[in-house]
Amino acid sequence: MNEAKKRAHIVYPYLINPTNPVSVNLIGAGGTGSQMLTALARINQALITLGHAGLQVNVFDDDLVQQANLARQLFTSHEIGLNKAVVLINRINRFFGTNWKAVPEKFEQNTKNPSGNRMANITVACVDTVKSRVNIEALLHADDRKSAQRDSNLYLLDFGNSKDTGQVLLSTIGEIAQPKSEKFTAVAKLPSWVEDYPALLSESEDKDNTPSCSLAEALERQDLFVNSGLANIGASLLWKMFKDGILFNRGFFMDISDHRMQPIAI
Repeated sequence: MNEAKKRAHIVYPYLINPTNPVSVNLIGAGGTGSQMLTALARINQALITLGHAGLQVNVFDDDLVQQANLARQLFTSHEIGLNKAVVLINRINRFFGTNWKAVPEKFEQNTKNPSGNRMANITVACVDTVKSRVNIEALLHADDRKSAQRDSNLYLLDFGNSKDTGQVLLSTIGEIAQPKSEKFTAVAKLPSWVEDYPALLSESEDKDNTPSCSLAEALERQDLFVNSGLANIGASLLWKMFKDGILFNRGFFMDISDHRMQPIAI
């Protein structure tokens, strides 16, 4: 009897050897997004060192820095009242020498220019409500990736969390053509969290969206390190995409209360 071949996803070839920087839209610059942006800058620097074209990142967030954001998000008291995306992008550009862009508004369909700044090879969703995550996915799938534009939507990396648990899941926008392989079963379509884990639609993150008035109150709702923990494992998944060009896992479940992590196989 032949042993079943291991399931794998072969990364879209252009991302491995692009002629221009790979476009990335980071949506949300709060608890997870502020950590993820730094991770993306580190990935970019490492890729360029290895001869890759690197990343070009846009950060979308219309929110302002508040007192309750300090410590759990990467902001200081001097930045209270400023737009989160602008603060983070200015800091990253100065530190890493990048020319990334802040978009101080919500990620939604631009009626004047439907494709303007809304298409990217990789979208990273770090928003704090289920409704926003569902809307982002719908907008990405509404785009016709076969239009062969350079910034065509290819992958969505979605983050979600409650107080001390969370998940990160990579999905494809449509199917990514796979080469024939005698060693692996190549999987063209990676389902989204909405398709595979509909129970997450009722996660507690959506039960109370009232802004916290203090850091102490914010920490009662989300653990100090749940966001950074998720950002790190999500970033490691992206790094593996670029470095190896093949994935055997498409995400992770994490429980920081007892330090457990469970991979989600392809």
